[in-house]
Amino acid sequence: MLNHPSVIVNPFAGRDVNWLLDFRAETRGDHTFLIWEPFAGERQTWTYRQFRDRVMRAAAGLRRRGIKAGDHVLVHLDNSPEMEVLWFACARLGAVVVTTNTRSAGAELEYFADHCNAVAAITQPELAETVAANAKRIRWLAVTEHLADGGEPPSNLKPGKSDAFSSLDGDPADVPLLEPDPWRPGSVQYTSGTTSRPKGVLWTHGNALWGARTSAVHETLNENDIHLVSMPTFHTNARTYSILPTMWAGGTVVLTPRFSASRFWDIALRNRCTWASMIFFFFKALAQQPVPKHTFRMFGTSANEPPFDQLFGVRSIGWWGMTETVSQGLIGDALLRNRSMTTGRPAAGYGIRILHPDRTPVAPGETGNLECWGRRGIEMFSEYLNNEQATADSFTPDGWFMTGDRVTLEPDGYVTFADRDKDMLKVGGENVAASEIERVIALVPGVYELAVVAQKHRMLDEVPVAFVIAAPSLDEVERTRLPRRIIEECKAKLADFKVPHAVHLVQDFPRSTLEKIHKAELRLRLGVME
Repeated sequence: MLNHPSVIVNPFAGRDVNWLLDFRAETRGDHTFLIWEPFAGERQTWTYRQFRDRVMRAAAGLRRRGIKAGDHVLVHLDNSPEMEVLWFACARLGAVVVTTNTRSAGAELEYFADHCNAVAAITQPELAETVAANAKRIRWLAVTEHLADGGEPPSNLKPGKSDAFSSLDGDPADVPLLEPDPWRPGSVQYTSGTTSRPKGVLWTHGNALWGARTSAVHETLNENDIHLVSMPTFHTNARTYSILPTMWAGGTVVLTPRFSASRFWDIALRNRCTWASMIFFFFKALAQQPVPKHTFRMFGTSANEPPFDQLFGVRSIGWWGMTETVSQGLIGDALLRNRSMTTGRPAAGYGIRILHPDRTPVAPGETGNLECWGRRGIEMFSEYLNNEQATADSFTPDGWFMTGDRVTLEPDGYVTFADRDKDMLKVGGENVAASEIERVIALVPGVYELAVVAQKHRMLDEVPVAFVIAAPSLDEVERTRLPRRIIEECKAKLADFKVPHAVHLVQDFPRSTLEKIHKAELRLRLGVME
């Protein structure tokens, strides 16, 4: 009961997402909040005051269409100004915004819409037919008037006047005053669902404010920062690592449709960007071109101070977090030096413990299962939407969230991400971490990107198999020799049962959110090895 809302004094009592937007519109009204940098079409900007005005008009338009507090609204959009307007407009009405991955198949979309009981949906021209065909229970569908990259849609995809996003426009005076409540449900994101049906992670308004404040502190953001956002905004990283903390600090967001290596520097230089959330996929793509003189002061990524920092002339802080943890549970120190390639240390406000399978704590130097503690609805998500059993199964009896991640407690107190539970292979009775093999292969000259997965084996249960993208600089002879060199390097540095049984060269990987390699799809390509 000590975790129950009736007992806890919420750190955001008397506040909600609407309070944050109002505060910034009143204190930074003429400062640019949002810059939209489409790949086609015109660049657009909104000050904090202009952005709030558009949010209020959209909220009035949603209300006129029947949206009320407690309703779930499906927003199936790539990065766009409309996504940002809708996210805050739903909050203004007390509705719950459900943001879904635009790569989802029709059956997945049908599940999302039905599971959350969506009453309406908003999407983009390219996806309108799929949404209409699969979100069968919604009352209405609205469609944006530009494509995902910002370009003009062909005539057959243009929405009618009554279905266009611009029709969601009304008088702000018609928006009812909502009493601030940080415990109020605010948004839902669906997990990837690699092992089961996707789960809807429900955040409260207090969760969103926790992410805004905490990430702003972790990143030392200030009102002069200009945060480049290329991550998908339907995902936690862009929402509570970039957009909301920038608003908390009173800074500026530069939003692009998606990551583009060829456009990255041009957009960053034009807007004098100072901060960006990055992944190693971005680093590797940008490393293939000259690095100009720029204004970035810091990157955030999965590891502290990676070797890429020297190339780009930017210091990176490491972090770890999940949709369920809202912000970063492990974080590098933005003010101090951190040990290279570690993930970070436990963040203030979270409990962190690392346990063996028998639930005894690991010793320094050992790897174990990561569990995280926080108050639900503040530091931790509120619940899995409409799934009490999944929520209960995700927490230990003493209230710790079982993350499914494995990490190493370093002798000096840093914590380093190891792998997901599902990335552990069982090779002839031996436990093998895919990440251990991946670290060896990554250092083989000529390897650009890689993934190690398990292939079923008739005798050994599972064996490791590597998929590799060769560096673009390799000629055909070097490419041909690369698999053999990888095997030889693994034999020299790993136990024999950890050596990949095969190395497959591929042109690209199937990818999930944040350009992560979709290992489940890679496993499906493999049969049973004799």
